[in-house]
Amino acid sequence: MAHLGYFREEYVRRRGWLDDRAYGELVALCQLLPGPASSELGIAIGLMRAGMPGALLAWAGFTLPSAIALVAFALATSALGPSDLRWLRGLQIVAVAIVAQAVWSMGRTLAPDRPRLAIALGAACVALVAPGAPGQVATIVAGGALGALLLRRDQEEPSRLDVAIPVGRWVGAGALAAVGVLLVGLPLLRRLVESPALDAFDAFFRSGALVFGGGHVVLPLLRAAVVEPGWVTEQQFLTGYGAAQAVPGPLFTFAAYLGAVLHGPPGGVPGAALALVAIFLPAFLLVVGALPFWSLLHAVPAAQAALRGVNAAVVGLLLAALYDPVLTGAIHSPSDFALALAAFALLTVARAPAWAVVAVTAAAGAALAAVGR
Repeated sequence: MAHLGYFREEYVRRRGWLDDRAYGELVALCQLLPGPASSELGIAIGLMRAGMPGALLAWAGFTLPSAIALVAFALATSALGPSDLRWLRGLQIVAVAIVAQAVWSMGRTLAPDRPRLAIALGAACVALVAPGAPGQVATIVAGGALGALLLRRDQEEPSRLDVAIPVGRWVGAGALAAVGVLLVGLPLLRRLVESPALDAFDAFFRSGALVFGGGHVVLPLLRAAVVEPGWVTEQQFLTGYGAAQAVPGPLFTFAAYLGAVLHGPPGGVPGAALALVAIFLPAFLLVVGALPFWSLLHAVPAAQAALRGVNAAVVGLLLAALYDPVLTGAIHSPSDFALALAAFALLTVARAPAWAVVAVTAAAGAALAAVGR
């Protein structure tokens, strides 16, 4: 969820590629799709900005830093446990400030009146009581239903997203069909062709396609895919998971580490590349497939009202995430809370760039850890 705050700071506030309304609708779409929501959002922004090459480059830019770090870690050694990185504390704390800023700014834009504020607060309550993907999907659907009932405007003119969707509906339908074909066809092909690479591709593709909620939700699927068949040991799996917590980027890049340490072929860098492509391919196809049809909703006034409710619900989901896991996972002492407030002030009052706030907070977190505060 912290990635949503970083994305908004970069692409809405600083670059102006999207407005808050379009950004909120993209967030809602990616929350409804299976797979890693933050990666899907990056792919969607790249697609809307520069077509298919933009989508590919956006995915690569967001994914490769953590993937390269994890592959380097895997190749260096598989015997070390998770590193005790003091700067990780500062990165966790600055995420509180980034998400808080996103909640505040998006709330003012997407929940400016009492009905939408009520939807946002209700969505936050539901998300906290029923965490996980089912609660998120139910919250977004309920927000849309309430919006359709409560947020209709008299003599409303149909509108569309302020940015074009450079993908036709036939291409979108083909991408959605490709997901279904691969889900059904890969297991059948594995029975006909003996190939360790094909086995690994199917396992990682299935893990990426069948998980709702992204992030940590994929871990049980990945463990079943690589540990139970004996491709990766339990110790290697846990070590890689610990390393994945110490690098920026989407947790799905954990697959790159697993592909690099696979017993037998492909393994190494080829295995990492195969695993990385396979686990993210469903997300890429789903975004390309869903965006052309998502834009059709903007021609229907009732759908516009529903989207206003969905946007308010997205603010509520982000508010819930600000509390759990961002706040509860990062703030453990008064000094942590003070550092989070300072980072929030740097972002909102001093209007410091996000990268500078991250650097300052990481250094301060390391200093606090060093003195035992």
